Amino acid sequence: MSASPRGRADAPPDRTQASLGELLGDVTRDMATLVRQEVELAKAEVRQEVRTAGQAAGMFGGAALAGFMLLLFLSYALWWALANVMDQGWAALIVAGVWAVIGAVLFTVARGRLRRVQAGLPRTTETARRIPGAFTDRQQAGRNNGDSRSR
Repeated sequence: MSASPRGRADAPPDRTQASLGELLGDVTRDMATLVRQEVELAKAEVRQEVRTAGQAAGMFGGAALAGFMLLLFLSYALWWALANVMDQGWAALIVAGVWAVIGAVLFTVARGRLRRVQAGLPRTTETARRIPGAFTDRQQAGRNNGDSRSR
């Protein structure tokens, strides 16, 4: 590649000699990059929140299955208790009690995970709040250098 009149071909352009069109092109390119990065950050945050919510939903499903099994074994235990008056019915009640404990543990864990899911996109919101500050910093730098075009 040949060298440009301003120096090396890969050297950044001299901003003091840039035309208005070049400056607007740079700003447009920077804004496009910034928006692209913000969209990628938002996607990453949403993916993480959906994954956590999905895990909590799976645990609620497990709790529902355990609740179903509880009802099934309680019904079975009641049937056995009435049919045999003692032995086999008590055994079925013990199994139903185990399912009740499993269901309670799954429900408690799922509820705790669901509480950790944050509403909104905290990192994206934070970086978006900093964007106007980035523009005012550039404008202030232009004024301090005596550049009358930045006013």
